[in-house]
Amino acid sequence: MQKIQKGGIVNYDFSPPNSARRHKKRIVKPRHLVLAGLLAIVATVFLIDSRSPVPDTEAHVSTPELKIPPQPVLPEREIRTGRVDPGDTITSLLGSYFSPRQIHDLTRQSREVFPLSRICAGQPYQLCTEEDSFESFTYDIDSEEQLIIRKKEDEFLIKREPIPYTVETGLIRGTIRTSLFEAMADAGGGPEIAIALADIFAWDIDFLRDVRKGDTFQALFEKRFREGEPAGYGKILAAEFTNRGRTFQAIRFTDGERPASYYDPEGNNLRKTFLRAPLSYSRISSGFTKRRFHPITKTWKSHPAIDYAAPSGTPIMTVGDGVISRIGYTKYNGNYIKIRHNSSYETLYLHMQRFAKGMKKGKRITQGQTIGYVGSTGLATGPHLCFRMYKHQHPVNPQKIKAPAADPVSEKLMARFKEVSSPLLARLKGGSPQEEPTQVAAARAR
Repeated sequence: MQKIQKGGIVNYDFSPPNSARRHKKRIVKPRHLVLAGLLAIVATVFLIDSRSPVPDTEAHVSTPELKIPPQPVLPEREIRTGRVDPGDTITSLLGSYFSPRQIHDLTRQSREVFPLSRICAGQPYQLCTEEDSFESFTYDIDSEEQLIIRKKEDEFLIKREPIPYTVETGLIRGTIRTSLFEAMADAGGGPEIAIALADIFAWDIDFLRDVRKGDTFQALFEKRFREGEPAGYGKILAAEFTNRGRTFQAIRFTDGERPASYYDPEGNNLRKTFLRAPLSYSRISSGFTKRRFHPITKTWKSHPAIDYAAPSGTPIMTVGDGVISRIGYTKYNGNYIKIRHNSSYETLYLHMQRFAKGMKKGKRITQGQTIGYVGSTGLATGPHLCFRMYKHQHPVNPQKIKAPAADPVSEKLMARFKEVSSPLLARLKGGSPQEEPTQVAAARAR
């Protein structure tokens, strides 16, 4: 200790050197060790208790080990789609799955449902197999129906049913500048709608001669979808055509057991006894006259007929219901068909390229049915149809015949017709082209 004296006051310096403080040891008493041990034990117990996942008050449920059973191996199923090639038969399509005897039995059983000999090239089909064994065959008979063949043990299950479509309704409008086809295309519609529209008004409008620039049309129609893909058009539900300032309207309606037809807003049938023309679209190359210079014989003679120039293969329709009274080939007429419609009228169709399938003498024909195709057989300079009409066996001008209308809507169903037609006509009058998707099974149009 160093003593320092200043002004009579004695100061003592108690700061020891660092070296002395560094070498001094701390003495730990025994009672401190006991207290530290107790604290360590308490901390250990607390940690163990805090790590317990479930309190003592909760029930402990043990989860059994899940055993996943082996998954069954599903049989390999294959779906093959395609279109019938020219020359294909039911034997070439299914011959690898059935014996000739089975094919014979299948053909016999299917005859009353749908004759398999009528399978046409270009039609779509679907073949389903399971483990390379036949399961089913589906063939589109037309745009409305399909044929379904299944195999169950030793027998075939054969049926025809409507093709399931998803249908949306659409409204299309247009103005004619050059032709109905071009106006329809400009409006976003296909040629099928143009043809259907012409067929609806065919009794009142001659689409070969009467249509003019500025004529307008609109139609409420069905757009079909099959498995999500566009599948063409369905029925026209209502339509309107303004020709030379005169407006015609049509509503599709089924009157009881009668076939569906088109009626005006008052319920009068648009269908007449005879169509205005046997072709949907063509041009008149030669009219009805008592004196015409023949381009081949180079002579003047009468031409009691109307010639329609059209591309080879254009479908020819019968202008009215009737029965085939004559069918065949002659040197001058080429392939021809004569139809008796009633006790008064007959029609004659000449120079056909070929007849439609199934045409024969005595066959009953319905109005608008295809009976043959435009050609140039016989005495003809080019592809055309020579169309003739007779009344009491005397030639008459088909364009001057005033054919009576078919039956109107029956009184019993007139109220129902008004219920159906009112909203359709409202859509045509000024409604926006809405679309209302619905799921339907398309039935064959009657």
